[in-house]
Amino acid sequence: MIAPLGTLVFLGLLWLLTVGGAAVVEGNGAKIMAALKGRSRPAPNIAQTRIRVRAGAPASTRAMPPLRAAA
Repeated sequence: MIAPLGTLVFLGLLWLLTVGGAAVVEGNGAKIMAALKGRSRPAPNIAQTRIRVRAGAPASTRAMPPLRAAA
């Protein structure tokens, strides 16, 4: 009875290693291939986006209506 359970554990571990390895290759495949070929890492593809910044005090520093009336 212990042999089937051991086989299931082994196959489950093998499946987890395969899925984990596929995730690593999917995320870092270009870097891994460049290292195996002896090249430097490819430049990252970063798109520049403009960010608008609002000037003004944060809402937490403004006085609450009851405090304004007391002042």
